Amino acid sequence: MSVAWRKASRSNTQGDECVEVANLGGHVGMRDSKAPEAGHLVLTPEVFRQLVNCLKQDDRDF
Repeated sequence: MSVAWRKASRSNTQGDECVEVANLGGHVGMRDSKAPEAGHLVLTPEVFRQLVNCLKQDDRDF
C-alpha cells in the first residue's frame, strides 16, 4: 500500500520543523519529515483530534 504523506498546514514554513500526516485507512499517521525512516505514530481519528485541539490550546498535559 502506497501512503501519501503531506506536510501539516501548521508546520514551520522554513521547512526545518515539519510534521507530516497521512490517511492510513481509518487511522492517522504522523511522522517527522526530517527523519521519515525513523517510523511514524499511528493514531485513531479521535485521538488525533484530541491532540490537535490540545496543541491549539497550548495544553501540554495531553
